[in-house]
Amino acid sequence: MNPPLWKVSIHASKAESRDIAAAIELGTEPQALLIEEEPFEDRATVEALYVAMPDGVLLEKLAGRAVHVALLPDQDWIKLSQEGLPPVRAGRFFVYGAHDAGQVPPGVIPIRIEAGLAFGTGHHETTALCLAAMSDLAKRRRFENVLDLGCGTGLLAIGAAKLWRRKVLASDIDIVAVEVTRENARANGEAPLVHALTADGLTHPALAAKAPYDLIVANILAGPLTRLAPAIARALAPGGVVLLSGLLVWQERLVESFYRPQGLIYRGARRSGSWSALVLEKPRA
Repeated sequence: MNPPLWKVSIHASKAESRDIAAAIELGTEPQALLIEEEPFEDRATVEALYVAMPDGVLLEKLAGRAVHVALLPDQDWIKLSQEGLPPVRAGRFFVYGAHDAGQVPPGVIPIRIEAGLAFGTGHHETTALCLAAMSDLAKRRRFENVLDLGCGTGLLAIGAAKLWRRKVLASDIDIVAVEVTRENARANGEAPLVHALTADGLTHPALAAKAPYDLIVANILAGPLTRLAPAIARALAPGGVVLLSGLLVWQERLVESFYRPQGLIYRGARRSGSWSALVLEKPRA
């Protein structure tokens, strides 16, 4: 039996819906979030799913309008809501579900990700930004020791394994996400290279034992990224790169201000809509 889920619905214009979705994701961390747009009208609905009844007052403050909260029947609504999503092209990657298995074009790195109770199907801007940034990095160098911190579905860990054919460590605070990562690694033939474990931050002994890393990917949120700055910098090898996402464009300078005192140097950013991904490097000297 699936756990009961609560669905929040918010009606807005198409332009407003993107900012509302960003505020909801940043402020409440739902299990899943999507925007349904009317094809011929300037109307959209932001829908967010939660495993516990959300705070309606907080949601209305974040959205700046009325919200509708409803308890859903016992179905895997996250899976159902994502099954109809189209495939995603990001950098060298083509991310698809089982229903798109026959549409993989030539010349791409295919990754099959099934919907489930974990974040990261490639459809969110931050995930696509990270895949595109990893494709950029692969043009310049190889990475031998990679950590996907906050792995969600394992999409980025699988992408790193496919790019560099090296073992990748993937960690998440959510035990369900870790199991989803393992399943997706097996489905993509990367189980020998992707090792997933449950860990809070970088405190797990297995994460410390594998350090230092020459690439750390952390697609989480601005708050955890700022708190983890010292630990991430310590775990990074000289000359290593950290790819940070899950942050809004206006949070770039805030997040960067926590990493500069750790000696990391800004190397660039990728942006899509309201979202951003930062690339920072630890000097070799």
